[in-house]
This record gives sequence, structure tokens and C-alpha cells, in this order.
Amino acid sequence: MFVLELTYTAPLERIDAVLPQHVEWLNGHYEAGTFLASGRKVPREGGVIIALGEDRAAVEELTRTDPFAREGLVAYTVTEFLATTTAPALDAYRQQLPA
Repeated sequence: MFVLELTYTAPLERIDAVLPQHVEWLNGHYEAGTFLASGRKVPREGGVIIALGEDRAAVEELTRTDPFAREGLVAYTVTEFLATTTAPALDAYRQQLPA
């Protein structure tokens, strides 16, 4: 599992201009089952996405397809983690530690 942290590198008016395309991109990944949760940081200086992926390289490539990234409006930080403990609603995503 991955935490994708977006940090805005452009003024909010430029972010807002591309926001509809970013939301469309998010929705496509929700439909594909890649994203589990997302939202704005508070204060509004970026966002966070909880994502599933094959490996770190694939997830990093996925971040480059975000319209925000393509327009040079954000910097991404990708953190991989093992979700060994989850709420019951996320049981299907629980992971095991490697042997």
C-alpha cells in the first residue's frame, strides 16, 4: 500500500484551473480500484491519496499521469507501507509481513 503526498508548487488559482481534470483522474483510479481514499491537506497546501499498486516504480509512474504533475503544479512524495492492521472495512487490504 502507498501514501501519495502531493505538495502544491504553484499558486492556488493554477491548481483550481486544473482541478476538474485532476478529479477526473482520481475518479478513474477509484473505478479501477487503485485508490482507497484521498483529500486535501489542511491547510490547503496539497493533498493525500491512499493507493494500491504492484510496486513502487509502478506507483511513481502513476503519479506522473496526474494532470497536476503533467502541468508541473505539484511535487509527489511516495511512501510505501505494509497495512498489517486495518479497520474491519479494510480487511481485504490487510497485508502480511514478509517471512
